[in-house]
Amino acid sequence: MLFATTAVAARIEGAECSLVRESAQAVAAVRPEANVMVETLAGGVATYAGAASPLNKVVGLGLDGPVDERELGVVERLYADRNCPVQIELSSLADVSVGAMLTGRGYQLVGFENVLGRLLSSENDVVDSGTSDITLEIINESDFDLWMDAVVTGFATPDRDGVPSHESFPREALERVMSDMARAAGFVRYLAFRRGEPAGGGSMRVSDGVLQLCGAATLPHHRCRGVQVALLARRLADAAQAGCDLAVVTTQPGSTSQRNMQRNGFHLLYTRVVLVRRTLDRL
Repeated sequence: MLFATTAVAARIEGAECSLVRESAQAVAAVRPEANVMVETLAGGVATYAGAASPLNKVVGLGLDGPVDERELGVVERLYADRNCPVQIELSSLADVSVGAMLTGRGYQLVGFENVLGRLLSSENDVVDSGTSDITLEIINESDFDLWMDAVVTGFATPDRDGVPSHESFPREALERVMSDMARAAGFVRYLAFRRGEPAGGGSMRVSDGVLQLCGAATLPHHRCRGVQVALLARRLADAAQAGCDLAVVTTQPGSTSQRNMQRNGFHLLYTRVVLVRRTLDRL
């Protein structure tokens, strides 16, 4: 069974830092008006990619040790200059001093997300792909809008099990950031068809042997028909063949997505706590 040592967590959080950094840089390349920010902070990264962007957050803090409050203060001022609250996604395996320091600075707990993982091997079938009703295609630019509509529509109607997400975004903001991210940072995009109809989609990204499962969603009228299992099986198999040894995914606690992942060999590794400082005074 995969066990989350601090070394494993550092590897996963490093991949997350790479993802948000490269995605924000992709936004900067096509949207100069977004006033993008990418700042290194205590082994992590702080990004801003425009108003209401899901990329406006700090990830990867505290796995190298305590956080220098002066460095954090500089980043907080950069967010304040953009009229943006500071959101920090902190691993439960981070240095124990970081959480106390953040709450002392006025950060409030607003949510949790679970990080799950499983080992990969190219020598074994990683997941049974299930029903033959579903076919998958790696999409190119000509099918990009079809993929985008399937994924964003799926995200707009999340499952009702588990702890609700602490945040939601307008469809326009989701389309914008997913378009920027999907075209950057080495993403591979998959579109699922069920009986010939678009049924859902997903993507994956590889960073230093870590497979990140991203952006998977199923259209509501195709749910509970094996679409997610088929998407998972294909992405795991492709990543294993490419030499990845570790697959990771982030879910809401107690959600259908978490249950499905654990049914398919994933283990709960650790939780990220989401802390937000909304008041921008005293910066």
